[in-house]
Amino acid sequence: MRAGAEPRGAAALGDFTTTSRVVPMALAGVGIGVLAAYVALALLRLIGLFTNLFFFQRWDSALVSPAGNTLGPLGILVPVVGALVIGLMARYGSERIRGHGIPEAIESILIGGSRIQPRVAVLKPLSAAISIGSGGPFGAEGPIIMTGGAFGSLVAQFFELTAAERKTLLVAGAAAGMSATFASPVAAVLLAVELLLFEWKPRSMIPVALASATAAAARRHLIGLGPLFPTPPHPVFIGAACCSASCSSSRSSGACRSAPAPRAACSLRSS
Repeated sequence: MRAGAEPRGAAALGDFTTTSRVVPMALAGVGIGVLAAYVALALLRLIGLFTNLFFFQRWDSALVSPAGNTLGPLGILVPVVGALVIGLMARYGSERIRGHGIPEAIESILIGGSRIQPRVAVLKPLSAAISIGSGGPFGAEGPIIMTGGAFGSLVAQFFELTAAERKTLLVAGAAAGMSATFASPVAAVLLAVELLLFEWKPRSMIPVALASATAAAARRHLIGLGPLFPTPPHPVFIGAACCSASCSSSRSSGACRSAPAPRAACSLRSS
């Protein structure tokens, strides 16, 4: 290989070298971590606000359960109204707010050059808050990944960074948003690497890890300590039983995938 030439193929996959460029990228990751913590706070406040507006007709951003509403049979219309509002937002705002959020982030990386439109950073958390607040069967994981990634991408676009650096900051924003929302900095990094980053190289792992850690630290002062969904302690045997059931399910799934196709299906294929 000539001096100065970039590695390709298998050599590129095994290239774990880095340059001094990782220093400003790491600083950008820290800044994105702080920004994502505020974005996570805004998303949670919006969810609380729309839950109170839809089910209790009051202006309050506290997270409450809609189970105590007094709407009666009219409560079944609340998710319908929320769906109609989101449909209008998707029709006249941006189609990128449709879907879970994670597939759209993956598509932006693989097809869109890690570029996300600024209006997605506004409409995605707003539509997600309306959906969750109106009783839709969704969660905050996909929306915060897409929203945090959008802000990371916007920062990279503002400074006119390369495609690889845009992807790094997009993933840093996604991981930081998840870390700040669910108080799970390590799980956020692992999920971001598995679904969005596709590599373990220091040039990208260091900014992503710093963004996630910074967001988790900022969460303590913005949102508070503890998990987003606190649960009472369970006896040890329940955890062991769940672990055993999970292992059995995984083995059964693997056995089904490796089993030969039925004869009827084989005969249909051959015909």
